[in-house]
Amino acid sequence: MASKLEENPETRAVAPSKPLSPEGWIFDIKRFAVHDGPGIRTTIFLKGCSLRCRWCHNPESINTQPELMLHAQRCIDCGACLTVCPTGAHHRTERGERMFNRDLCDVCGRCVESCYAEALLMVGRMVSVEDVMVVVREDAPFYERSGGGVTLSGGEPLVQGDFTKALLAQCQAEGFHTAIDTSGQVAWSIINQVLPYLDLVLYDIKHISPDQHQRYTGASNRLILSNLRRLCGCGVPVEIRMPIIPTVNDSQETITSTARFLKSLNNITVVRLLPYHRLAGSKYQSLGMENTMPDVASPSASHMRQIAQWMSQYGLKVIIPEMGSDS
Repeated sequence: MASKLEENPETRAVAPSKPLSPEGWIFDIKRFAVHDGPGIRTTIFLKGCSLRCRWCHNPESINTQPELMLHAQRCIDCGACLTVCPTGAHHRTERGERMFNRDLCDVCGRCVESCYAEALLMVGRMVSVEDVMVVVREDAPFYERSGGGVTLSGGEPLVQGDFTKALLAQCQAEGFHTAIDTSGQVAWSIINQVLPYLDLVLYDIKHISPDQHQRYTGASNRLILSNLRRLCGCGVPVEIRMPIIPTVNDSQETITSTARFLKSLNNITVVRLLPYHRLAGSKYQSLGMENTMPDVASPSASHMRQIAQWMSQYGLKVIIPEMGSDS
């Protein structure tokens, strides 16, 4: 089984087991993205994260190493995975029931190759900067027409700081607009080394309270807020992104405290509010992980509008998605 992440107690940043530059671990490339910065974009999702948010929509991004996803509902019980598995991770019980023991799995991928029902999926692969740039260059005509570019997301792309820097530098050298989506929960030196290659920073704010942030993400927000203050003094445009999770961070007190803090900063272009949803819940089961997502409904359209109004009163430009009217 792939080793778990090693965490630095100071920043909770993780230390991958292999050199990061010029290669890095990714789990997806989303082409024609329209919500990760201006224009049409190519979004590269890197593995590894320095937070453990209970509402994480990409749990496959937490670990830096490859992982096996098992979509049991797709399995046709053909037995191919049992035949090729070298460790016995895929096996049958005495009653003939198909089982998967993750503790025995060495993530070799042979079962994935044999599964034509696509019940098994490997998430995570190591790529070079050039591997990614091949895709980016193919999408270049769409950037030119729409004012788009490349966004690095995750997970936390700055966990793989050297690879992220190398990839951003190459994108900039070839004239592509660059953006990064970060929680800011890394050492400032890592952020500072990628700043020369960024046109835009998408910065996540989860909760303004250090104690509540610790409760729901596994780390205080002191480093995050400190880094945001420093970032906003560097001249790079910053878009704030805030997930709205009912009962967690949607109270008027929390929203107004957040707005007061953001109002004190420079170079914030917009605050984008993102309504919580539970659509990613099945991913946890597929990865053999505990589903930590809060058991609450998505915020209503009227509540999102109310939150936007609370923030707008502090002179911030606030954007919420089109949600229609409440039923």
